Amino acid sequence: MQLTTSLNYGGNCEAAFKFYEQHPGGKIQYVMRHGEMPGGSPASTLTIDSIADTERTYQTLSDGGEIFMPIGEIFMPIAETFFAHRFAMLRHRFGTSWMLLQPKPQGT
Repeated sequence: MQLTTSLNYGGNCEAAFKFYEQHPGGKIQYVMRHGEMPGGSPASTLTIDSIADTERTYQTLSDGGEIFMPIGEIFMPIAETFFAHRFAMLRHRFGTSWMLLQPKPQGT
C-alpha cells in the first residue's frame, strides 16, 4: 500500500491522525504544520496492492462518510474501471476526500 497525501483538518486533526494509525494500519512518520508547508497542491491518493485490501480499506474509510455525488463534487462507489481493478472516490467522516486505487498493469 502506498499513501501519498497532504491532509488538512479544521480542528479535528489529532483525532483523524489517531484513526489513520488504527485504520487502515498506518504509521504517522512525519507531520508538517500548515504554516510549514511549501507551495504545491494537496492530493489524497491511496494506491493499494490487492483487490481485497482495496475493498477492506474502502469499507473502513467510507464508514460514516459520503460515497454519493453531492452537488459540485464527484464521488464514486468502489468499482472496476478500465484503468483499475478497483477505484473509488469518497469523503471520509473527518472531511477528507480520498481516491482509492488498485491499478491494472499498464501496457498489457
